[in-house]
Amino acid sequence: MEEETYDVVVVGGGPGGEVVADRAVRSGLTAVVVEAEAVGGECSYRACVPSKALLRPGAAREAARSVDGARQAVTAGLDSAHVLARRDRFTGRGDDTGQADWLKGAGIPLVRGHGRLAGERRVEVSGADGTVRILRARLAVVLSPGTQAALPPVEGLDRIGVWTNRQATTADAVPERLVVIGGGVVACEMATAWRSLGSSVTLLVCDQALLTGWEPCAGEEVTRGLTGLGVTIRFGVSATRVARDATTRPVTVETDDGASLVCDEVLAAVGRRPVVATANPLRGLAGDTAYLRGVLAGVDGPVVLVGHSYGGAVISGAAAGDSRVKALVYIAAFTPDKGESAAQLAAKFPGSTLGETVNPQPYPLSGGGTGTELVIDQARYHRQFAADVPAAEAAVMAATHGSGSSQLKPSLRGNS
Repeated sequence: MEEETYDVVVVGGGPGGEVVADRAVRSGLTAVVVEAEAVGGECSYRACVPSKALLRPGAAREAARSVDGARQAVTAGLDSAHVLARRDRFTGRGDDTGQADWLKGAGIPLVRGHGRLAGERRVEVSGADGTVRILRARLAVVLSPGTQAALPPVEGLDRIGVWTNRQATTADAVPERLVVIGGGVVACEMATAWRSLGSSVTLLVCDQALLTGWEPCAGEEVTRGLTGLGVTIRFGVSATRVARDATTRPVTVETDDGASLVCDEVLAAVGRRPVVATANPLRGLAGDTAYLRGVLAGVDGPVVLVGHSYGGAVISGAAAGDSRVKALVYIAAFTPDKGESAAQLAAKFPGSTLGETVNPQPYPLSGGGTGTELVIDQARYHRQFAADVPAAEAAVMAATHGSGSSQLKPSLRGNS
């Protein structure tokens, strides 16, 4: 497959990736940006920009109400339809044409698709249509993939259509009742915005204050402001279980103090988390395990390892003796007995077609000579590993799983 070469390859077209690519080009280098979603990242479409657009009308109304003479003229609440339409004008409803055009004008090519490291200074990009492109960096690959919203360990949360910052900043209707789990910035902003639009809002905060990562006075002022708006704040309380009525659609939220709340939507706002997907080199179990241990050495805090297929054997070995690994998750994965090799385990189940899906390729050894590694045939990934999902989704999985399939998930952090 023909490779495209640039001085710098940037994986991730959010604010960080855009700035890095721009600085590189301004310095006389060539750069390319790889982005699977919208250029501009979370901030432009599902975080900073829409949240401030939602907050401004309520702030303007409250400012007018604080001035005698103007107060008497403010006789109605916000027009939610116009507030949401104004937000959409700022975000373009996720249309990134403007920012993609900015990249083009700056002389930075854009490659759409999921990028993964496929070797030293080598990035493999899989498009939604299944096409694959190889990008080679002369100088460096910059990984700027961003983060995902963290979800707290609440039973049933994954089955109710829970809101994260994405739904909270893009929803097209005002929920009558909203329960917010969290006490950080996103929780406070969204509680303010949706309360100003007419929602009845309850904050469940496991800490004894809001914004615990800031100076205490900040949390105190925000608490006064939210309470003044009519937001109910329950400190020292955590959600334990949620369930949505399949017929009438309301959600029941149970808390650890024995209370039960009924609402229309639940927003989980407990911070962000990185997800690190490590591609198994597929150079033998001992070598692959050592490689994953090396990755683990660079991760702070508790870790949950997730392995699929052969990745199960790799995470089993890598976790041995590492007290930071709190759980192992096996998804259709090898779980060998102590002392059992992957080959011995596979031999117990004849008829496997896995061998037809991987291709041996040579790779240079650090001490000279070559070794052999196995590379998954992208064209066969859908049939072998993801036959029950659409082809486009399987192409994304192939890009993120790469040669092997283990994921590293640092523990959840944030105010909750």
